[in-house]
Amino acid sequence: MKFAYSLKQKTKIAVLLFLIMICIIFIRLLEDRSISNMERAFASLYNDRLVPATDLFYIAEKIYAKRSLLEAYVYGNQNRLNATQLDGKLSEINTDIDTLLAKYEKTFLVSNERNYLDELKHKIKINKTLEKSILSIPSTADKTGVRILYNSEMETSFLDIIDRLSQLTRIQTTVGEQLNLESGKIVKSTSIYSTMQLVIAIFIGGLIVSILLASSVMNIRNDDYHLN
Repeated sequence: MKFAYSLKQKTKIAVLLFLIMICIIFIRLLEDRSISNMERAFASLYNDRLVPATDLFYIAEKIYAKRSLLEAYVYGNQNRLNATQLDGKLSEINTDIDTLLAKYEKTFLVSNERNYLDELKHKIKINKTLEKSILSIPSTADKTGVRILYNSEMETSFLDIIDRLSQLTRIQTTVGEQLNLESGKIVKSTSIYSTMQLVIAIFIGGLIVSILLASSVMNIRNDDYHLN
């Protein structure tokens, strides 16, 4: 009877420890997944938001550089580039802009971000066409033809480009905030998993102490029985 009782108790303890082991493994898997998700969120925050936002800033810089060169060509009277020289400078800037746009396009884009990017590329294409038109107009003393085209269309083109860049920059901020909130939730869940593991560890410690105490009591009773 004592052997059967002892075996039954050991079986219960073994089943309990097995269930605890399953819980620990499950919590560990959840924790690993949270860490993996957090790593992806931080990587996306850097690669898909911080770097593109920087590239948008560089594109804006180059757009302003183009605007400054064209304004100097249209309104300046001295120390300005001629049409051929200006064409070379603008071609270099346009190449840099195309490179930045191609890099930006390879990042993860949300739906409205893709729409604004397509619009930006279209506006830049129009801007390039206007550049060629301005440079193709024969230069006169008063530059009337060049100034009319610049004032009527090129200024609007630059404003449209800057507007699309602003929209894309706002998206970077919005999506970045969402990623930051997601990271915060993942950190909280990871903290909960760690707390659960600590609770299970304390429970296991308490169980071990209980088993040791119970074993000591059984040994004392057995000793008393043999003495009697």
